[in-house]
Amino acid sequence: MQHNKRLRTPDAATYVGTAQSTLEKLRSLGRGPTYIKLGRAVIYDTQDLDAWLETHRRVPNGGVAA
Repeated sequence: MQHNKRLRTPDAATYVGTAQSTLEKLRSLGRGPTYIKLGRAVIYDTQDLDAWLETHRRVPNGGVAA
């Protein structure tokens, strides 16, 4: 059984393998993973991060994986 964790932006960026600033920019453009906003805090659920990563899966010839 997999347990979902909730991560703040720095840890979420590490989780997905990108810089924190990249994740923040993607969020502002509406192209990043789903997030939760609690006051000033931005929190990502690892399940949402995994789902977002899956949308970026590619096959070696440049196509999208099925």
